[in-house]
Amino acid sequence: MLQKIEQTTAYIRQCVNFNPEIGIILGTGLGALVNEIDTIATLEYKDIPNFPISTVQGHSGKLVFGMLGGKKVVAMQGRFHYYEGYTMQQVTFPVRVMKALGIKLLVVSNASGGMNPTFKVGDIMVIRDHINLFGTNPLIGPNCDELGPRFPEMSEAYDKRYIKLAFEIAEQNNIHLQKGVYIGVTGPTFETPSEYKFFHIAGADAVGMSTVPEIIVARHMKVPCFAVSVITDLGITGVVEKVSHEEVQQAANKAEPKMTLLIKKMIESIVEF
Repeated sequence: MLQKIEQTTAYIRQCVNFNPEIGIILGTGLGALVNEIDTIATLEYKDIPNFPISTVQGHSGKLVFGMLGGKKVVAMQGRFHYYEGYTMQQVTFPVRVMKALGIKLLVVSNASGGMNPTFKVGDIMVIRDHINLFGTNPLIGPNCDELGPRFPEMSEAYDKRYIKLAFEIAEQNNIHLQKGVYIGVTGPTFETPSEYKFFHIAGADAVGMSTVPEIIVARHMKVPCFAVSVITDLGITGVVEKVSHEEVQQAANKAEPKMTLLIKKMIESIVEF
């Protein structure tokens, strides 16, 4: 893995003379944040050595480098999912590369189904913790000590400083935020009513098919993380809705301006870089 990371990082550095401070992973219907980036360079996933290729509608498949909120960022316009048939190591490989390029913070967004009865479609939920129900873990296998410890500590997977900052920014900009626990599952099926109920009883407020693997790998490398979910459908007892991928994209697109403003203002406010 180290050789692949080095090979990929070397290729990117040949193409782009840029040292990003913040890595951003943009999920379903949330790719328009790149329009706010003062772009310096764009690389197609298909041209990057060892990178998978996104196969999901709504995921562009580009690595975008530039300035956002006065900070150097690298944004993944489209991510990879376990349900596409990739290994967990492939799904999380871009996070390894972003760390090698120099990021000091990982920002992740996703679309998810809400199970908290106070949630509405279009809400933005700041993730305070997660439950890994993928049935596997991207760190399974021989540990690479150069990347991180064998048993990484996960008591604060989502950095409390950035959660606090998000709510401060939201209040200043009249953005309503929810906060909750995200449960990650393999997909690609949407959940049954009984699964929604089970996940909520287990302590989750929203469910999705991504994010957890990327956060685990980032924390393995001691990269602080911040993540948000756009609630695109509801799985509340008695209110379970039929849903399609197209409807998820539409709901995410409607919430996109608020999420974009939140992330941009947060990045502007970070002073420690």
